[in-house]
Amino acid sequence: MKILFFSDNFPPESNAPAIRTLEHAREWVNAGHEVTVVTCAPNFPTGKVFEGYSNNLYQTEEVDAIRVVRVWSFIAANEGSVKRIIDYVSYMISATIAAVFLPRPDVIVGTSPQLFAAVAAWLTSKFKRRPFVFELRDLWPESILAVGAMEKGLMVGWLERFVSFLYRQADLMVPVTQAFADILEQEGVVPEKILIITNGIEPGSHQLTESREEVRAKWNIPADAFVGGFIGTLGMAHGISTILDAAELAREDATLHFVVMGDGADKEQIHLLAQRKGLQNVSVIDGQPRQDALNMLGALDVSLVLLRNEPLFETVIPSKIFEAMEFRKPILLGVRGESADIVVNQTRSGIAFTPEDAPALLGHLEALRDDPDRCAELGRNGRSAVETSFRRSELAARMLAAIEALDPALPD
Repeated sequence: MKILFFSDNFPPESNAPAIRTLEHAREWVNAGHEVTVVTCAPNFPTGKVFEGYSNNLYQTEEVDAIRVVRVWSFIAANEGSVKRIIDYVSYMISATIAAVFLPRPDVIVGTSPQLFAAVAAWLTSKFKRRPFVFELRDLWPESILAVGAMEKGLMVGWLERFVSFLYRQADLMVPVTQAFADILEQEGVVPEKILIITNGIEPGSHQLTESREEVRAKWNIPADAFVGGFIGTLGMAHGISTILDAAELAREDATLHFVVMGDGADKEQIHLLAQRKGLQNVSVIDGQPRQDALNMLGALDVSLVLLRNEPLFETVIPSKIFEAMEFRKPILLGVRGESADIVVNQTRSGIAFTPEDAPALLGHLEALRDDPDRCAELGRNGRSAVETSFRRSELAARMLAAIEALDPALPD
């Protein structure tokens, strides 16, 4: 089977859509299928093209036997709204045009975020007359409204109607959460066309290349401190200032230290806020290559996973919880809803607290510092969970089986 996949992000970018797309596509290639990914020049989240790449009209490469087609787009940093929408739309146009000249696939997949990658897949499915699969990883326009990037109005109303239409156009909807699946049914998608494929990770597929001691020395992190850290995109949705508020409360406690590593819309604000508060117990580090980020995760005592206190975020499952489980790190989760149920009840791999509640974050971190046996137990539970319930290869195989069941024999 020939699978054509549209994703705005792909490695060497290291955000969740890029990694999920790579790991699923790699499993499908290993199963004997041909996969082509249409993406753009890697630039997320800084808006600067990665070294070794250029923002050309059309270029190709091969990654783990996956054919990768990179198209031109208007590149903007992961901040603001107008330029980012132009970025998204330009990718959609370039990707759709490029797809015209690619061999006819058997099935076409589009993933969100961002929405316009799925639009490109839908348009191509109409032109190529092939089934359309929509992998739903984020809700539009709800997510941009929740972070204040746009306000409710005529344009948002139009977007809501179009998104609902697009859901119903798909031959298969692949949401990453049960909450998303419930929303799809409310939008009129028949249950038979919905398959939930959560995020996950392949146990043993990620290795640390530096020791805990080496990482801490490299970034001037106290060797003997109990360290809680957030590693990932510093976006408008994450409420990273909660970590700085907790650090301010703990400024006299030399046994605790906080790490924030990443790039994104709120990076400069986080740097300035840490400086303004004069926090010596926080290390704010720019985004690093994926291997360095994994090494940092290995050097933490607790993984901090946060989102803002917005009802929408009760429907999402941050993918970084599975990386924490892989490396046996207890999780402090400032998120309500489905992800809290996974961490606290299903896997018993961490503790959930009210989003944006800095005293609660600090209190739980102190409790874990004082109870190493519980830390170890939470870490073991998490690793066991990814081995049994959230193994990426098994999740990719379930999605592939549903794709294979689609009938590509549409009329020419």
